[in-house]
Amino acid sequence: MKEQILAVQRMQDYIEKNNAEEISLSDLARASLFSPWHSYRLFRAALGLTPTEYIRKYRLTQAAKQLQSGNVKVIDAAFDAGFSNVDTFTRAFYREFGLNPSDYMKSPVPIRFFIPYGAKYRELRKENIDVSNIQPIFIQVVKKPERLCIIKRGKRAEDYFPYCEEVSCDVWGILMSMKSLCGEPVSMWLPEKYKKPETSTYVQGVEVETGYMGMIPEGFDTIHLLEAEYLMFQGQPFREEDYCEAIRTVQAAMDSYNPSVIGYQWDDENPRIQLEPRGERGYIELRAIKRIKK
Repeated sequence: MKEQILAVQRMQDYIEKNNAEEISLSDLARASLFSPWHSYRLFRAALGLTPTEYIRKYRLTQAAKQLQSGNVKVIDAAFDAGFSNVDTFTRAFYREFGLNPSDYMKSPVPIRFFIPYGAKYRELRKENIDVSNIQPIFIQVVKKPERLCIIKRGKRAEDYFPYCEEVSCDVWGILMSMKSLCGEPVSMWLPEKYKKPETSTYVQGVEVETGYMGMIPEGFDTIHLLEAEYLMFQGQPFREEDYCEAIRTVQAAMDSYNPSVIGYQWDDENPRIQLEPRGERGYIELRAIKRIKK
C-alpha cells in the first residue's frame, strides 16, 4: 500500500484518538511523518477535505449523536465539540445539518452524519484476496419480525462499491442518524419483487416498525418486509484493514452451506442482509430460509 495513503490514515487515527484536544497541522504532520505542507496536500487529495473541514465535520457529528440521546445540554455538546460558545456552535451545526441543535435535540430527524472512512480501506479492494484458509464461522437461525425498511435505491449496483459510486457513501451517514429496529442500518440484496425498474439490486436502509410515522428522507423509498427466518453467518473478529478478506471468507462459507442438513432451504423471496463490517464482532451476513415441507 502506498506510503502516502498510510500517512493519511495515521492522521485520521490521530484525529480520532485526540478528538477532545486542540489539533494543529503540526500535530498531524508529526503523525504522518511528512512536512506540514505535504501532509495538508496528501490529506486533501485523499479525502476531499482539508484537515480543518474534516475535524469540524467529525466533531459536529459527535455532538449530534450526543444531542440525539437527549442526555446532554446544547452548551455541553458545544464545549465537547471544541467550540468556545453556543452561538458559534449553533451556526456551525446549522450550516452542517440544516437545523439548530436545540431543535434537533427536541426532534431528532434524519440528518447526514459524517462517516470518517479510513483512507487505507479505499485501497484494499484493489488487492487480491486469498480465502483458501477458511476460519470457523458461527451459524445461527434468527427470526426477523414484520417491518418496514426505509431504503435508498441505486441505479444498477449489485454490491457495495458500485453502489457508493452511484449514490455516494453519504447515505450511510443519514441512516446512522435514524433509530433502527435492529439497532443499526443494514445493506440488502433485493429480490426482483422488491426492485423498481432500472434500480439496483444492492441497497442500504434502516429497518423500522410497520407503524412508523417519522420522516422519510428525500430520495428514499420504503419496502414492506414480512416476518421471516434467516441463517446468520458470523465470522471471526478481524483487523479493520482485513475487512475484504473477512467478507469473502463468510460469503464463501455461505455459498457452500446446505441448509437442508437442519431442515431448511434457501428462501430467495426475502432480501439477503449485510451488517456493517466491524472488526471487533466479525463480519455478519444473513440469508433467508424456510422450512422444508414434508
